[in-house]
Amino acid sequence: MKKIGLLIVVIISMSSCVSKKIYNDLENKYTDLKKENHALADENEELKKAKSLLEMQNDSLKTELNKLKSDRDKLQADCTATANNLKTLQSSYAALEKNSSEALESNMNKNRELLAQLAAKEKALAAEQDRLNKMRDELSANSKRLSELESMIAAKDAAMKKLKDTLSKALNAFEGKGLTVEQKNGKVYVSMENKLLFQTGSWAVGSEGRKAIVEVGKVLAQNPDITVLIEGHTDNDKILGNIGGGIENNWDLSTKRATAVVNILAENSGIQKRNLTAAGRGEFAPLMSNDSPEGKAKNRRIEIILTPKLDEISKMLNEF
Repeated sequence: MKKIGLLIVVIISMSSCVSKKIYNDLENKYTDLKKENHALADENEELKKAKSLLEMQNDSLKTELNKLKSDRDKLQADCTATANNLKTLQSSYAALEKNSSEALESNMNKNRELLAQLAAKEKALAAEQDRLNKMRDELSANSKRLSELESMIAAKDAAMKKLKDTLSKALNAFEGKGLTVEQKNGKVYVSMENKLLFQTGSWAVGSEGRKAIVEVGKVLAQNPDITVLIEGHTDNDKILGNIGGGIENNWDLSTKRATAVVNILAENSGIQKRNLTAAGRGEFAPLMSNDSPEGKAKNRRIEIILTPKLDEISKMLNEF
């Protein structure tokens, strides 16, 4: 530890400070990237909420459909009963034709009332049938769109699983060297500990780490529709003075390291440069407690976060 401290003092004495303008630019860039990251997370949550809302709407439509069927059946029964009453009255009318004109007029009035009631019920039944048909068509259309949306989401998940498996296979040689690949929240995360990539206080990628990043780049070149966020992370050890040419703090160091990884990926001409983003998160997103050397080692890392483009899904949600 004394030798490391002495080395840090020597490096500090040979370094110069980064200008305030560069620091502010990096800090502003970090803020923008953090907002973009939050926006992606919010968009993912909105997709889940939209799906849940659509399912609730479908359930509501099904309930209303069943009620309409019940009302239609009741109207049909009433219509049948009224028709039977009409037949009875018509029979009575035939029998009473020989009675007095007063009785005949009374029966005729009742007959007209029943005819009017029958016409009203038939009209109401037709209106309910039209409404029922409209609701059935709307339910069918929503069910179809929901099925399409679920299929698109499933396809995205399957594509990301395939991407994760491809990356795991490509990076198999680095297993046990501080590199992990996992899929969660619809994204694929490639995590590389600093022991694979950087020396203490440095943002220059070592030869072994470069090999790993190059292998990731080969897979990304075959998946041009994937957006790539490279995040640099540090432990909570404070940087005193300047290290390795000028580092102001952990944010600065994590940003430089993320940018170094982006530069290596950008060397692959098959990768769409507009899909690459570098971000420094400093010490503020630890995986473990910084109270132990093991925890600090896990927190010092680069995370490559691969996200599928959701333009088609967003467009479909806007159509509801």
